Amino acid sequence: MARSYNFSPGPAALPEAVLRQVQQDMLEWGETGASVVEISHRGPEFLEVARQAEADLRTLLAIPDDYAVLFPAGGATTQQALIALNFASPGQRVDYVVTGHWGRTALKQLATVDVNIAASSEDDGFRTIPARASWRLSKDAAYVHVTSNETIHGVEFRPAWGPVPDTGDVPLFADFSSNIASEPIDISRYGLIYAGAQKNLGPVGIAVVIVRRDLLERAGHPRADIFNYASQLRAESMLNTPPTWNWYVLGLTVRWMIEQGGTAEFDRRSAEKSALLYEAIDGSGGFYRNDVDPAVRSRMNVPFFLPDPALDAPFLDGAREAGLIGLKGHRVLGGMRASIYNAMPVEGVRALVGYMREFQARHG
Repeated sequence: MARSYNFSPGPAALPEAVLRQVQQDMLEWGETGASVVEISHRGPEFLEVARQAEADLRTLLAIPDDYAVLFPAGGATTQQALIALNFASPGQRVDYVVTGHWGRTALKQLATVDVNIAASSEDDGFRTIPARASWRLSKDAAYVHVTSNETIHGVEFRPAWGPVPDTGDVPLFADFSSNIASEPIDISRYGLIYAGAQKNLGPVGIAVVIVRRDLLERAGHPRADIFNYASQLRAESMLNTPPTWNWYVLGLTVRWMIEQGGTAEFDRRSAEKSALLYEAIDGSGGFYRNDVDPAVRSRMNVPFFLPDPALDAPFLDGAREAGLIGLKGHRVLGGMRASIYNAMPVEGVRALVGYMREFQARHG
C-alpha cells in the first residue's frame, strides 16, 4: 500500500501511527472481545477512554482547572448555533469579527440575538484582518466572536498582526477548528474556544468545547437539555449516546501529539512547513501567488493560484500522479489550497514544493 500525502482541508489526514492503532483495534479492542465501536458508552472501558482523552487534552493545551471541557457530537457549525443559545439572552447583543467564509457562516447560525458586526475584511476579499483599533465593540455584548484561522481564505491571527485581542470585560469566544494544537494557546485569554475535530484533533463528527466554568452559570435562551452545555458537562458529554468511535480516535490523536513533543514541537513544525511553501510561492516569479497579507498568512491552510485557470486541471492531475492529493481550492475561492495540519510531515511539503517547481518548469 502506498499512501499519498493528503493536503485535504477536512476531513483531513490523520497520523499514520494513529490509523495503524485504529486498524488494530477495529476488530477487537483490548480484552473486551469486541470492537471499541461496539462497547457501551456507559461501561467502565469507554468511560476510561473518555476521561483519558480529556486528561490528555488538558495536558496538551495546558487547560486551566477553571475551564470545563466538552466533547459534543457534530462539528463547529453546530457549536456556532449553541454558543448563542447558552451564553446570550434572547435579543442580547453579540459582537462578531468576520475575517473569512467561516466567520460569515457563523453569522447564519444566529436567529434570536442582536448581531453587531464589529469588524469585517469582506470588502478586501478577506485578505487581511482589521486592526484591533478599528473594531466597533459593544460594551453590553454577551461575547465577542472571532475565527482564529480561516480555512478557505488562509487568514490567521498571527503575532505579526498583534496579540490576542483584548475585549475588556466581554469574554472572547474563538473558533479554533483549523489551528488548535498547532502552537501553544493561552486559554486564559478566552472565555470559550471550540473546534471541530476533523482538522488537527481527529475524525469528523465530534467537536471540543473549552469554556470558563463561571460562564456556564449564564441563563442564556430557553433550550432543550441536550443543547445545554451545563447539562452536558454534568453528564460528561453523554446526555445521549456520543460518537464513541470518533471520541476514541480523537484520544489517540491527542496522545500522539503529546508523544511527538506537544504544541511547542508542532509550532516549530508549522513554522518550517509554512515557510517552505510560502517561499516556493513567493519565489516563483509570479507563476504562483498568494493574495493574503503576509502578517496574517495562515500556517495551516495555504491558498495559491496559477497564472492561468486553464492550468488548474493539469496541475491537479499531475499532483495526483505524484502522490499529492486534496489540493483543489474551495469553490468559494478557486485555485489551489494546501492544508498542512499537524499530521502532515515536512516531507510532504517538500514533495509538494518539488512538484510545484517541476510543473512551473514545464508550463512557465
